[in-house]
Amino acid sequence: MSGTHTAIEYLKGVGPERARLLKEELDIKTFQDLLHFFPSRYIDRSQFYNINNLPQNNSEVQIKGKISDIEYINQKRGKRMVALFQDETGFIKLVWFRGYKWIRESLKLNENYVIFGRLNWFNGQANMPHPEMELEVNFQNKIIAAFYPIYPSTEKLINKGISQRVIQKLVANLIENSVEAFKETLPQYLLDHYKFISKAKALKEVHYPVSQKNLSRAQSRLKFEEFFYMQFQLILKNIQRKNKIKGFIFSKVGNTFNDFYKKKLPFSLTLAQKRVIKEIRNDLGSGRQMNRLLQGDVGSGKTIVALLIMLIAIDNNFQASLVAPTEILASQHYQSLLELLRNTSVKIELLTGSTRLKDRKVIHEALQNGELNILIGTHALFEEKVQFKNLGIAIIDEQHRFGVAQRSKLWEKNKTPPHVLVMTATPIPRTLAMSIYGDLDVSVIDNLPPGRKPVKTLHCNDSNRLRVFDFIKKQIKEGHQVYFVYPLIQESEKLDYKDLMDGYESLSRSFPQPQYQISIVHGKMKAGDKSFEMKRFVERKTQIMIATTVIEVGVNVPNASVMIIESAERFGLSQLHQLRGRVGRGSDQSYCILMSGSKLSEEAKTRLKTMVKSNDGFDIAEVDLRLRGPGNLMGTQQSGILKLKIADIIKDNTLLKVARDTANEIIKQDPNLERTENQVIKRTLSALRFDSNIWNFIS
Repeated sequence: MSGTHTAIEYLKGVGPERARLLKEELDIKTFQDLLHFFPSRYIDRSQFYNINNLPQNNSEVQIKGKISDIEYINQKRGKRMVALFQDETGFIKLVWFRGYKWIRESLKLNENYVIFGRLNWFNGQANMPHPEMELEVNFQNKIIAAFYPIYPSTEKLINKGISQRVIQKLVANLIENSVEAFKETLPQYLLDHYKFISKAKALKEVHYPVSQKNLSRAQSRLKFEEFFYMQFQLILKNIQRKNKIKGFIFSKVGNTFNDFYKKKLPFSLTLAQKRVIKEIRNDLGSGRQMNRLLQGDVGSGKTIVALLIMLIAIDNNFQASLVAPTEILASQHYQSLLELLRNTSVKIELLTGSTRLKDRKVIHEALQNGELNILIGTHALFEEKVQFKNLGIAIIDEQHRFGVAQRSKLWEKNKTPPHVLVMTATPIPRTLAMSIYGDLDVSVIDNLPPGRKPVKTLHCNDSNRLRVFDFIKKQIKEGHQVYFVYPLIQESEKLDYKDLMDGYESLSRSFPQPQYQISIVHGKMKAGDKSFEMKRFVERKTQIMIATTVIEVGVNVPNASVMIIESAERFGLSQLHQLRGRVGRGSDQSYCILMSGSKLSEEAKTRLKTMVKSNDGFDIAEVDLRLRGPGNLMGTQQSGILKLKIADIIKDNTLLKVARDTANEIIKQDPNLERTENQVIKRTLSALRFDSNIWNFIS
């Protein structure tokens, strides 16, 4: 047999042209790729129907019988071929509209066939267009037993004649000739402990299972293996980074921190905040570079944690930076930290794309001579011109909005890389965090600061609009402010949703001047105009802010107590949760009202019900993960690691946890994989480092 890395064109039945198509459409380049091109579903081929007992619908069925007659029938364009197929109980017509010339040559009258296809009923009579046909004697001799594999495909492949039947034949040919040559990739003690079948048997059974039980065993084995090696690499990466990359030692907590903590801290820290600070301090004193992810729901107090950590850096004669994805959010951080650090010796500045040239020069100089302690900014901080004297810690907010290349520019500014703390207010489900950030240490702030009341969330449709407006007027009368958020900026011909300007006009009629003042903010406005409108709202000169999702991050108005989200069914769950986080920032009870039409899809109903039921960002993230899947949830930047062939981090999350725990335990007991029984893991990992496709070497 040829090696498993043999190019796919050398497999019998492929050739150069088919090889090109398989590579372009399905990324199948080698024998190995084809073996690990797993079926997306299976059809039960163990069951046969009698013709007089066929289901009265368009389901797929399998029948044994003989062809008794064939005729050609003229139609508007060309002909169709019709064969009369019968068993002991009746007959059914088989129909071909194309390709019937070569099909006719292969058909034999009065021979026993097995046919398979989708039923088509017309005037009470069943027929079957373009059935799959096989002589019964051939069918019995094939390796297909009970379940018939259906593989992912594309329109281009089908049009070029690479049908399901072709792919099935190629896989069957490969399995019959090569599967026993595959080396085992899991140690024997794991196979024994988890009662896993061998790799060779798993591959054979996953393509052509003889029973549901065998299929489940094959899938479990292969899913575990995929998770196991993914997690093993992430855990090793974390350990190796810690051992390899030395970090600054922040040996003391000095006056800067202590004075602020005792005299300036505006509220007592929660137990969760204290726990997180302790975890971070342990990293900062370890001599290894910190690489930690800080998760905290909207309003959980991540910013104050970030400030306290930056103060520890200052006490150890280092500088700190805080990078945010937008100017609004960077400015928000700057203003809130400036207020907190008033009457202290800490020097803090803001650097964004809008910073004037003469101010930039002053900031650059103060940064290089060490006078400036903390620099807040956007991606402008990544520019080469921005040079620190001694950057000790880099904090990145909403880090999923920055690419890896962008982030790395920050730690290239020092010979010794700074400690890194990445923060997100988008709660990441544990299963996803294990897969995306498995090489980071994770801290979670899982409760709100004291005095914060959970936001009350209601779902209303348009028929309740007048009652909602009355409620808003009452809130404004009590001195509170209100957000109205719209999903669209311009009216779409295809989508029947209220757009922003239309909303502005109707609200202006319901909330007339001079009694009510309205601000408007959207993505197409100039930065200066946007800031002006934001400022008016922050200073309470306007009571209503009409906006698109530009306010999703970066607006902190404790006096705003009501969030109205128009066409709420148009928003994703995490976006709804982020928007809701703009209210509930003061001590008064706040409300989020989800306005929608009356006709909702099942998924939209689930999203809105979840929002009404829960304020817990992690619960919401789990539902979002189930609804949207990991790829959509994380965007493209982290999608590479989620290109799993057979495992599913949502459906198989229990197996993911088992695989990670198993990998952790092995690394703990045999960190260098020196034991004889672990040589198989060492060999597989060594091969994996040279290829991003995990399955190219897990064989």
